[in-house]
Amino acid sequence: MTDTPLTGGRPTADLAIVETRVYRGANVWSYDRSIHLVVDLGSLEQFPTNTIPGFTDSLVQMLPGLREHSCSRGRRGGFVERLNEGTWLGHVAEHAALALQQVVGHDIRRGKTRQVKGEPGRYNVIFGYVDEQVGLAAARLAVRLVNHLVEADPEFEWEDELEAFIKRASRTAFGPSTQAIVDEAVSRDIPWIRLNQHSLVQLGQGVHAKRIRATMTSETSSIAVDIASDKDLTTRLLGAAGLPVPKQESVRTVDQAVSVAKRIGFPVVVKPLDGNHGRGVCLDLQTDDDVREAFPIAAEQSRRGWVIVESFVTGKDYRCLIIDGRLAAVAERVPAGVVGDGTSTIEDLVETANADPRRGVGHEKVLTRIKVDDAAIERVRDQGFELTDVPDAGVQVKLALTGNMSTGGISIDRTFEAHPENVEIAEEAARIIGLDIAGIDFICPDITEPVRETGGAICEVNAAPGFRMHTHPTIGEPQFIAKPVVDMLFPPGAPSRIPIVAVTGTNGKTTTSRMISHIFKGMGRKVGMTSTDGVVIDERLLIRADASGPRSARMVLQNPRVDFAVFEVARGGILREGLGYERNDVAVVLNVQPDHLGLRGIDTVEQLADVKAVVVEAVPRDGHAVLNADDPLVREMRRRCSGQVVWFSMEEPGTEARDMIDAHCRRGGKALILAPSERGEMIVVKHGRREMQLAWTHLLPSTFGGRARMNVQNAMAAAAAAFAAGAPLHDIRQGLRTFSTNYYQSPGRLNEVEVNGVNVIVDYCHNAPGMRMLGDFVDRVGDSLDHELARPSRIGVIATAGDRRDDDMRELGEIAAQHFDVVVVREDQALRGRERGEVAAFVAEGVRRAMEAGARCKQVEVILDETEAIRHAMSRANRGDLVILCVDKHPQVMAELENWSNQAQAGSGASDDSPGADPDYTPAPPA
Repeated sequence: MTDTPLTGGRPTADLAIVETRVYRGANVWSYDRSIHLVVDLGSLEQFPTNTIPGFTDSLVQMLPGLREHSCSRGRRGGFVERLNEGTWLGHVAEHAALALQQVVGHDIRRGKTRQVKGEPGRYNVIFGYVDEQVGLAAARLAVRLVNHLVEADPEFEWEDELEAFIKRASRTAFGPSTQAIVDEAVSRDIPWIRLNQHSLVQLGQGVHAKRIRATMTSETSSIAVDIASDKDLTTRLLGAAGLPVPKQESVRTVDQAVSVAKRIGFPVVVKPLDGNHGRGVCLDLQTDDDVREAFPIAAEQSRRGWVIVESFVTGKDYRCLIIDGRLAAVAERVPAGVVGDGTSTIEDLVETANADPRRGVGHEKVLTRIKVDDAAIERVRDQGFELTDVPDAGVQVKLALTGNMSTGGISIDRTFEAHPENVEIAEEAARIIGLDIAGIDFICPDITEPVRETGGAICEVNAAPGFRMHTHPTIGEPQFIAKPVVDMLFPPGAPSRIPIVAVTGTNGKTTTSRMISHIFKGMGRKVGMTSTDGVVIDERLLIRADASGPRSARMVLQNPRVDFAVFEVARGGILREGLGYERNDVAVVLNVQPDHLGLRGIDTVEQLADVKAVVVEAVPRDGHAVLNADDPLVREMRRRCSGQVVWFSMEEPGTEARDMIDAHCRRGGKALILAPSERGEMIVVKHGRREMQLAWTHLLPSTFGGRARMNVQNAMAAAAAAFAAGAPLHDIRQGLRTFSTNYYQSPGRLNEVEVNGVNVIVDYCHNAPGMRMLGDFVDRVGDSLDHELARPSRIGVIATAGDRRDDDMRELGEIAAQHFDVVVVREDQALRGRERGEVAAFVAEGVRRAMEAGARCKQVEVILDETEAIRHAMSRANRGDLVILCVDKHPQVMAELENWSNQAQAGSGASDDSPGADPDYTPAPPA
């Protein structure tokens, strides 16, 4: 930001959006869903708001809601003060986007603007949203508005742009019924996921999930909906139960309709058999000709071509809302109409009524605008008027036959006035049809009197009844009817969330996630897990892909079988979309090492730690963060945790980490430590002053007798996470003792295979910190082999991803050279922006640099293709040698090793007939 803005020259409309990201969960900028814009001010960097004449007044006039924004001042009008004092236009775009969302009813107030470090004129603009598409549209319109106020755009018409934005928001907005239920769920801390762009919503997670679509729920009977859609069948069932219903018959032709009307007796009603919202309903038909005119209107709205002719019941129109078998609300529905004032025409009265700010298009507002169509004109004429006539003062003119809110009608709340007998009839009708949520339409003189005495009938039973007439009555008190709906789906005390464990770190995430999943699977839980290998539901791999991002997490939370979730959370997913969920009960941070630097604005390991800390910030007050006390960057994350911290450490007593843990446990905290003894190392669980032995590290299959120190650490982290999530110690112990690194339990992670006497380890190691841990393992395993043979060779096939920095690639090669006699450098199939051979050249350069400095490695070879590199390494190996394969496509590699072993057993050995020398050799398909 420039210290002294320029005062000369004229500003130009240079504000532009450079990059847009949508975070669908907690992220590095906010604890909730947010939109992130990177904007470039261009020349406007020199022009804060107080240097642009008339800017503030025009902006506030167009968006008066900005007067309510407090900004950093913490009081009403704070943002306007900032405008007058001078603030930069990226900040203005943030507040304009928030104000635009507030115009369409989205009460969002979260936002911040920060300059991009090292890039003058560029700003990170972050603000919250309710609907993703509305938030993005608000961002685009906010930028256009700011540019227009800086330099007038003749093609920019504010009123037109705002109206288009409002209509755009109304297309994707929830209807009033769905919104009422979602709001009630949010007030109870029930998570929700929107499943499409309409009204299909999931409430709850996993096995506890319920679905709603408007006012239909996952508990709504399909048969009941079919019955309610068939008005003839509905009337017959209700009549058979002794409930008051009008006489009626269903017909298919005009002549049949006239015949039935004569038999029932005029006046009659003609309506479609399976219509809704009052469409095609013709009331108070007095003659044969009326029936003939009404028949095609009703038939057009009938999906099956059947039309109902029933006796016309006089009285007022009442809607009784039944939820879970009990009356929740009653509303009197008054058809759309106007009342004369003696001076205005009917046309003018309608226009005045539609000017009511409560009226809008469709379900946009609490009332719907009155529509003057052919049916309305005909209805006015039936009452002896034309639209241009002036009715006398107090004379009511109806413009619709039915009292539906969707046709412009109004509602009057009568919930506490209904007679108990009428309430009983309505509840019985809903039970007979079988609907969990039903709208019972009564026609009777007065709902306060028993219909059996005053006359009246149930004219219709509606599945998925609208809530608007009850939540926003025109007259009377609103009824909070979403509460019994949510009570029905989630009775008091019923859970709506499943436990979520999120695992992050530079290395070890996948193995730790698998260990945690294995522990809880052994306890009988249906575990949903995401990792870099794919999405696993109850030990079944559903999707084979890198699934460590937020979309995969949402997929698990939508699965109705899952009752426990374990998410591997990668840096890229957090930066790209956030976590994809609201919070995690347990956050596990294994380590933070220099990897993936130089990508998406993350240039230092401290910045990388801030990204990883998002999962810790997502821990609620009753949750836990499992942190590695041996890593200084991870230790600092304890300050960001709202819940309890569970430490794990491999350090010896007397170190800084162990001293901190001891103090933590003296205060009643929890931790896992290693206790060395003559027999080996014991994992010990500490809780306050208590110490509980968990397992010997050398007896855990995944640790290779304690030599795989990275898996000792992973096992401790997994045990700490399981302990924090409530698992008993004996189940944790059993889970760790039965988890191994074989290919079926942990594909691509320290898979040990013996091929014709050669010891082969297949691993996914791909960065310098991981190679350092793998090298330690190789040394420990190699030392054990040295006792058996003179000096077996160590052959390593290594590679790294193309999006790493050049120096990181060289460092990988340098570290590998310290632990292998022969290094074969290959490349991944996906080059990630590099030229073919470029990555391998940097890695090989690092190996040669270490060789010149006296490293163990004596030879480095570059073979770019993964399969060819593995064949070459295996052809060089002799019995007893150790071969480490750092792989990209582990299924193909395991198939290749199996094929090599089979051919070797068949007698081919390592001669010229071996797989590595066969130009026509094709590897077996992935297992």
